Amino acid sequence: MSLLDPRPDAPRAGRFQWHRTHPIAFDAVLAGAVFACILLGAVVGPHGPHGPRFVGHEPSPTTVVLAALACAALVLRRRLPRTVLAVTGSLTIVELLARSSDPRAPVAASAVIALYSLASRTDRPTTWRVGALTVVVLTAAAMLYGPRPWYAQENLGIFAWTGMAAAAGDAVRSRRAFVTAIRERAERAERTREEEARRRVAEERMRIARELHDVVAHHIALVNVQAGVASHVMDNRPDQAKQALAHVREASRSALEELRATVGLLRQSDDPKAPTEPAPGLGVLDQLVDGFVRAGIPVDLELPQAPRQLPASVDLTAYRVVQEALTNVHKHAGEGARATVRIGHSDTTLTVTVLDDGAGRAGVPRQKGGDRPPMEPGGPGEPEDSGGGHGLIGMRERVFALRGTVVTGPRAAGGFQVRVTLPLQTVRTGETL
Repeated sequence: MSLLDPRPDAPRAGRFQWHRTHPIAFDAVLAGAVFACILLGAVVGPHGPHGPRFVGHEPSPTTVVLAALACAALVLRRRLPRTVLAVTGSLTIVELLARSSDPRAPVAASAVIALYSLASRTDRPTTWRVGALTVVVLTAAAMLYGPRPWYAQENLGIFAWTGMAAAAGDAVRSRRAFVTAIRERAERAERTREEEARRRVAEERMRIARELHDVVAHHIALVNVQAGVASHVMDNRPDQAKQALAHVREASRSALEELRATVGLLRQSDDPKAPTEPAPGLGVLDQLVDGFVRAGIPVDLELPQAPRQLPASVDLTAYRVVQEALTNVHKHAGEGARATVRIGHSDTTLTVTVLDDGAGRAGVPRQKGGDRPPMEPGGPGEPEDSGGGHGLIGMRERVFALRGTVVTGPRAAGGFQVRVTLPLQTVRTGETL
């Protein structure tokens, strides 16, 4: 994520990671900052009577050129860390040998940055070998050609800064490797769990398939044999035919029991039992509306025409649409909202419309499509999941299974609407077929 990320929902922390997505630009800015620090250090004396002070003269051209070359090399510190370290270290030694600037410019700062970059991108043995060589060479050059005495603060500072740069770079590299290892381990564990789950599911399916095959094949073979015997002796030996039919009944009963036991293994322990009452429909819509009215939501039910005999699938889907829409009104429109349910139909379609006025006082905003514009199903702008929950998703799946259409979204006058259109002719034809 970068500072130029136009998405308003971008994480705040990710907006400040542009140095990772634009490394060259970051290194150029860093090189400019180091160059400014070197020039500032060239005109500031550290031993004033009251602390650091300006020495009163401008840096020499040699100082400026050496600092510019050393800082320019830092732009390539990620791509060529060893070369950049060699260049900055050499320029540091040249600056120590040149006695044209007094006080000296801290060109060694560029070598410190280069040594840190190399240590953070190589292995530990290389870091310690190259780091030790850099510390020894730069410190020896400073003690031989730097300020007197040889143990002056500036000379020991080069030793300290180069040593800390190598140690800090190695620590950063170790932490980066540790985080990468943890991430890879977590991803590998996740893949292993998923593969194990898929393997167990496949094995269970194979086992159940074998069980079903054995049960069905064995008992159907017995039924086939006994039915053949009964058909053969029906006229001449009716007693034997009755006995064969009794065997057929016993084999079929045993097959049903074993099938029930096998399929029962697929059910979870907390699965609801199969309902024994008929599936609900628009015929009991008034009972559903009364339940929401008692819950505190005024509902106006509009049935312009007398109910007609509907296909069972359309009747159930229309009932579930009204149930889910009123549930969303109860959850998201809040106390005091009024809902309207309209049921209309023609010879070819059934239309279910649920509206609310959005006048509730709920503290929870709409999350199930309430902040989105109306969309026709399958349109180019419809997201894969246009709601915050599973209610509207299930509603769409039911309607699409019957080749219907769904329109959901806010109303211009306020509130929310759900309008479903279900075809009747196609469903009736399919049921006839």
